[in-house]
Amino acid sequence: MPEMNEQAEAQVSGGGAETAAPAVEEKGFHKTDANGNKHIIVDPITRIEGHLRIEAVIDSNNKIIDAYSSSTMFRGIETIVKDRDPRDVGLMTMRICGVCTGTHYQRSIEAVEDAFNITIPKNARLVRNLIQGALYVHDHLVHFYHLHALDFVDVVAATKADPTATAAEAQKWADVAGHKPSISGAADFKAIQDRIIKFVKEGRLGIFGNGYWGNNSYKLTPEQNLIGVAHYLKALDVQRDMAKMQAILGGKNPHPQSIVVGGVTCVQDIQNPARLALFKQLLQESNDFIKGAYLPDIYMAGTAYAKEATDGSATFHATNHKGALGKEVGGTGGGLLSYMTYGDFRLDDTGFYNAETFFKRGVVLDGDISKVLELDEAKISEDVTHSWFEGTGAPEHPYDGTTIPKYTGLNKKDDGYAYLKTEEKYSWIKSPLYNGRKVEVGPLARVVVGYVAGDKRTTKYAGNFLKRSGLPLTVLFSTVGRTAARAIETEMIGDAMIEWIDELAKNAASGDLSTWTEFDFDTVSADCKGRGMAEAPRGALGHWMRIKDGKVANFQAIVPSTWNAGPRGPNGEVGAYEASLIGTIVANPEEPLEIIRTVHSFDPCIACAVHVVDTNGKELASYKVDPTCAF
Repeated sequence: MPEMNEQAEAQVSGGGAETAAPAVEEKGFHKTDANGNKHIIVDPITRIEGHLRIEAVIDSNNKIIDAYSSSTMFRGIETIVKDRDPRDVGLMTMRICGVCTGTHYQRSIEAVEDAFNITIPKNARLVRNLIQGALYVHDHLVHFYHLHALDFVDVVAATKADPTATAAEAQKWADVAGHKPSISGAADFKAIQDRIIKFVKEGRLGIFGNGYWGNNSYKLTPEQNLIGVAHYLKALDVQRDMAKMQAILGGKNPHPQSIVVGGVTCVQDIQNPARLALFKQLLQESNDFIKGAYLPDIYMAGTAYAKEATDGSATFHATNHKGALGKEVGGTGGGLLSYMTYGDFRLDDTGFYNAETFFKRGVVLDGDISKVLELDEAKISEDVTHSWFEGTGAPEHPYDGTTIPKYTGLNKKDDGYAYLKTEEKYSWIKSPLYNGRKVEVGPLARVVVGYVAGDKRTTKYAGNFLKRSGLPLTVLFSTVGRTAARAIETEMIGDAMIEWIDELAKNAASGDLSTWTEFDFDTVSADCKGRGMAEAPRGALGHWMRIKDGKVANFQAIVPSTWNAGPRGPNGEVGAYEASLIGTIVANPEEPLEIIRTVHSFDPCIACAVHVVDTNGKELASYKVDPTCAF
């Protein structure tokens, strides 16, 4: 396959922005086994954090009939923190990830506070909500524009756009969102387009140099593509200011350091009106971009991709896989249709697990939007039947979980290529279960649970999206819906943070500068256990800790991408990533854009390259994406 820069250059003529379809080099992708199936290995997809491998089997109609998710990286943080002072664990567990650092930090500290029966002061609660909220809006914006948008936006096709028509298109979708457009002038769009044309003609696409430009799965018009690219570039500046918000109250970003067991340490910032005013100013500017660019772009993409988002025939539940309903529900990428949330953002000071929460806690199963089931923490467990760990023979609750590596390797084929042992162990990720079932966690889960529970705020924001887009509720059960849910809650959080920063400023102005609850460490740490269970941007996050004689006796973390990316369960239960891919139509196996788009919709915190092989193990083609220049 030709280099992407060469493909892109071929689409731009010397005198303007005329484009042609890229040439496709045949590499035997239509070779099949006796059943007409092909085997696709995605290892790695870039634009995620970590190391992720996807293997998918597609039939002669290019429909994915099976899929497997595997992490090829061992974490082992559970063994690192053992026998440590529990007050220090948060500083270590935040290094689990350089993206969602603050949320791991907070969960470990809350686990200790739960074990010690500590209720933090109001100021500390508000500061933590604001730090976590800043992480959400930053993380979601970066995810959409810089990790996921180019699964919908064809950068090179933007060279064909009419800048004047582009400005009108931007105004149109901003009107749908009920806000003024972030970029509105035809001259602004023309300047950006000229930059793209220049880079394409010179073969210097740089961060845009590895896309499947011209793929038939791209649905946006040239003008819509130019809007997407323009907002992508502007978001690079906006996200920097979003990160500053976390640094104001957290000390720095990434890896904030102002949260401690018992409260927070940023007293000087709380009592300084100028610091709080700066936070609010940055937040208001961020909200303007969310409402004037992010949401309009979601309306635009959701409308363009509405057909696949409502195609119930291209879903897991339309198959006969274990756990499938055997009927058409939702659309491409919908997956399990079973969702779980722990709840997050405490709204009062009645105690960590007693307080009302901004995000609601609960479980919705099998797409049944008539009821929310109460979450039973005792039903949470992890299985290692298909994971590279020793087990006890049964799923383990995280309080009693073990982390003992047992790597059994990959299959070896005669031609030297290795494949997952999908009938045995095939991932470094464990397989979390809720009451023996697989569930999806994340923004879509939070919106679904909140909506079904009748939460006024969720119903308002999700209802606005559905009304303005003209799309049905079931559109949420899709790759597009999962992406839309992230934008819906970004607006929700951004607006709520205005309330929280005002509440913090008012409380500090009243003279209340309390930020920490005192405790006797020797007494409370003798023999106890606690959990920090809340939401991270990517979904339900839990840290469980046993403490004995002032030291950590056992620690387990089940992170969102463990829930979503986990391998099969003990009885063949299909994971969230796996289910979301099954049923998907791949237009061109040489360029499996649909696989990448759906996996990206979860915002994996784990990495990937693309090989395509037939089911007999013979490699048909291999594509390596250089992470240093991957978009």
